[in-house]
Amino acid sequence: MSSPALDPYFTVLDVDTTSADDAPAVESGTLTRVEASGSTAGPWFADAQHMGPPSALLVRALERESGRDDVRLARVTVEVLGKVPVGPLELRSHVARRGRTIELVAAELAAPGSGSGAPRAVARASGWFHGVLDTAGVATVPGSAMPALPGPDEGVRRDIPEGWLPGYLTSVDWRWIEGGLDETGPGRAWGRLLTQVVAGEEPSPAQRLAAVADSTNGCASRLDLRSWLFVNTDLTLHLHRAPRGEWTGLDADSVIGPEGTGTAYSVLHDETGPVGRAAQALTVRPR
Repeated sequence: MSSPALDPYFTVLDVDTTSADDAPAVESGTLTRVEASGSTAGPWFADAQHMGPPSALLVRALERESGRDDVRLARVTVEVLGKVPVGPLELRSHVARRGRTIELVAAELAAPGSGSGAPRAVARASGWFHGVLDTAGVATVPGSAMPALPGPDEGVRRDIPEGWLPGYLTSVDWRWIEGGLDETGPGRAWGRLLTQVVAGEEPSPAQRLAAVADSTNGCASRLDLRSWLFVNTDLTLHLHRAPRGEWTGLDADSVIGPEGTGTAYSVLHDETGPVGRAAQALTVRPR
């Protein structure tokens, strides 16, 4: 058996699909039960996930619920509603707005309730899919707002900072161009998943990208983690083209405001160039 840090993030236990024709009083959609492995654990608590793996799982749900080849994911927002535990989870997804050229899909991740209570929502996602159309003739080349990022072969591996836990951090092959997890200031890094998002499946490039993009905050921290908390309450990705390949590059920075709120943001890359942007709202407070 592989080490816990290389186990797939999730194993699908069962899937239940309901259509409006089957049960008119129930919203059409899909219920998927999964088990999260120790590979999803964040750097602070072994029983709580880093939001990278759940973000990738939610993107998978959006892609599968859409199920169309004639649309591409243009925007996804993940709302963090609470701690996502390592263990069993329920994932519900449905098409919120059907259309010929645009489509909105939604998904919700829930953890078991206490005792015999109902499952509690811990994260939600919505994704806009846009129809595929040939606009290569009018495509613009990203300018100074999306500068080139040196490739992953030019990055260096760094050890996990002392006191941080393995799990998600060791499930990604990190290559640092500038900065580091224990450094403050802008950061530039590449990440490549060393495991599967779901056991037995090859992750899509968008799933890979979401798993790494949630590290925008950690890639470009402006405050000392030993003294401050700056936790993201969301992740929003805007993609101007479909990502390709296994590597996701982050050209990241963050800003801390005067009233307990900040923003982390990054330009997202694959090995052929920029693919979009990521942003996270931060709640900032002293430890």
